Amino acid sequence: MTGALAPTKPLTALDRCDRCGAQAYIRAILPVGGELLFCAHHGRQHVAALRAKGAEIQDESARLHETSPSASGKR
Repeated sequence: MTGALAPTKPLTALDRCDRCGAQAYIRAILPVGGELLFCAHHGRQHVAALRAKGAEIQDESARLHETSPSASGKR
């Protein structure tokens, strides 16, 4: 992030992909204002073009690979 924009809040399970409605993990903040939300799949398809047009990208798709203690079944 360049620091020109206010910090963005983390994406939650309530944030949905603008293309398919799945949980959003990528936010594109457009230089003209507004934002687009994408699941990891659609984000990969569109992020390069959006970045080339000056969009700031918040990519939280690494969270898909995180495991929690409860997810592994061990305590």
